[in-house]
Amino acid sequence: MTKATLLVTRRLPAAVEDRAARLFAARFNPEDRIYTSAELVRHAEGADAILTAPGDRLDAATIAALPASVKAIGTFSVGFDHIDITAARARRISVCNTPDVLSVATAEIAMLLILASARRAGEGERMLRAGKWHGWAPTQLLGTQVSGRRLGIFGMGRIGREVARMAAAFGMEIHYRDQARLPPDLEKGAIFHDNDATFLAQCQVLSLNAPGGEGTRHWLNAARIAQLPRGAVVVNAARGTLIDDAALIAALKSGHVAFAGLDVYNNEPALDPGYLALENVVLLPHLGSATVETRDAMGALALDGIAAILAGQRPKNLVE
Repeated sequence: MTKATLLVTRRLPAAVEDRAARLFAARFNPEDRIYTSAELVRHAEGADAILTAPGDRLDAATIAALPASVKAIGTFSVGFDHIDITAARARRISVCNTPDVLSVATAEIAMLLILASARRAGEGERMLRAGKWHGWAPTQLLGTQVSGRRLGIFGMGRIGREVARMAAAFGMEIHYRDQARLPPDLEKGAIFHDNDATFLAQCQVLSLNAPGGEGTRHWLNAARIAQLPRGAVVVNAARGTLIDDAALIAALKSGHVAFAGLDVYNNEPALDPGYLALENVVLLPHLGSATVETRDAMGALALDGIAAILAGQRPKNLVE
């Protein structure tokens, strides 16, 4: 039986590429260079499906130009804001993503950012590596204690709920903002807010865990930052587009936001250079799902979703 042809746009973990080669006639990208729109369309010639990743841009024009052979697009991510879903539907191309399997790993990064920023771990490591540490001192690198603080979670989906579960072990009081209140079995004692004003006023620590897209673009802007308690900690392990960079940088400089921890950025990898000049922000290179276990699981889920679509089945990870 002839295998369906799959274009894989990025280098993936060995276990994932091996699985792709078993399931499909796979075309890989050994240089791991992000394709331009024209290159992606050219490499997709004769392909039945595409396995893409954040960083690729499958906008309306690119999808319209794809060969007629393409019937499925899988993305190596939960987020799919890099794919024009409306354009894909117009071409009768089904899209699947990788929900659930990366929730714990990404929540771990959110907690890492909370702890590292509040306790000034980045500053401490830089001091040590630069040979500027001269021993313990009573007033050295005083940060903010996390235990017992009020944590606000913007976006109480799978990842947000994992952050809440982990933060509860630190005795943090959980508040959340979402489109609707969760049922009690998912809420687990967290306090729901149906408006920004009451929510932000409680956020001694604010964790951004909402999806990207136009509906949440620059949600954390100057007006909302002003509603945070002075000295708040802000972390983002979701999407860079959630933050107005100029507003957050100004707040970090003024001290209204005491510390921040970021794993994602607008226009990444070209993050706003203003962050690089600040000591009170921890910067990570999009490590949210970067564990062997998680990336292998993401690949398996994406590939199985593509295979199901091409077999005329409805996968559990279909984007609707």
